[in-house]
Amino acid sequence: MSESNPFPSLEPGLSAEVETTVGAAETATHLGSGTIAVYATPALVALMENAAVRALEGHLPVGQTTVGGHIDITHLAATPVGMQVRAHAELVKVQGRKLSFRIQAWDEVEQIGEASHIRFIVEKNPFMERAREKGK
Repeated sequence: MSESNPFPSLEPGLSAEVETTVGAAETATHLGSGTIAVYATPALVALMENAAVRALEGHLPVGQTTVGGHIDITHLAATPVGMQVRAHAELVKVQGRKLSFRIQAWDEVEQIGEASHIRFIVEKNPFMERAREKGK
């Protein structure tokens, strides 16, 4: 454990993989990110972030969660409706409350994406209270 890691259960190497089947609701035409009915980049981003969130399950103190802060994604290939896609996220660096991930995604044929992703650990209740205050 490094000196800059106040969360001893969060060490590089934590990982998770998630998968889904591409449906019409995840296409570029449906999400408005394009004009072709293939797996949309915003849907791929969500799948990748979900893999990162899953990698942290059971490793955060009670009352804490993470929020996405940055993602740098390359969408490499198109995937049609009906095909399975999966994303694998690995925690590669812990700097205090800042967590860095390397993420890759594949469909049934080839790699379709890669990303670097940063999440931040936050206290759930104060975070939500600040968000609610904005709406008043």
